[in-house]
Amino acid sequence: MKILLVEDNERVARFVTKGLREAGHTVEHADNGRDGLFLAASEPHDVIVMDRMLPGNIDGLGIIEALRKAGNRTPILILSALDAVDERIKGLRSGGDDYLTKPFAFGELLARLDALGRRSSGTEADHLLQVGDLRMDLLSRRVTRGSRAITLQPREFKLLEYLMRHANQVVTRTMLLEAVWEYNFDPQTNVVDVHISKLRQKLELDSERPLVRTVRNAGYMLTDHE
Repeated sequence: MKILLVEDNERVARFVTKGLREAGHTVEHADNGRDGLFLAASEPHDVIVMDRMLPGNIDGLGIIEALRKAGNRTPILILSALDAVDERIKGLRSGGDDYLTKPFAFGELLARLDALGRRSSGTEADHLLQVGDLRMDLLSRRVTRGSRAITLQPREFKLLEYLMRHANQVVTRTMLLEAVWEYNFDPQTNVVDVHISKLRQKLELDSERPLVRTVRNAGYMLTDHE
């Protein structure tokens, strides 16, 4: 794999670069945020290893957010000495795909990078979800039903993605709150029901078969079955 390492600690960078090259990978290294963003945006890489705290006018999370806004979907592993749960959540929400805290075992780093590399080189089926005539492309973030394009807000997209990944299964409101809203709402809120209602309006027009079903006293199910 071609790997970009953005790390300002010389000792860590030397250690990681040496290990990755010995494992057969090609490694590019940037020791500050400006150069890291330039290399990430201007050259293709299979995986990016991103330190959170970097010198310069942009840190690791800033780089990740800029890349994602530009449509760059390269898998990114965040390296950080910040090990609190809130910090890990912040890193993943910024667009990171994995988070590894320092100090770390090189074997674990290598295994995580291999997993991210397999994901990035996967087949079309790895980034496409389909239930009946409803289709979601996770890379382009395009949703269609038959030949009709469906425009979704970010939260609606995340909600539909979860439902499609659990098609033909009952998912509870608590499951949806945890997966889509990440514990940010009181379990008694009706936010799930409101978003499900809006999603139905976009998915089920005119005579189209209903896809999202309410399972009484349980939750919801996305299914194309009668």
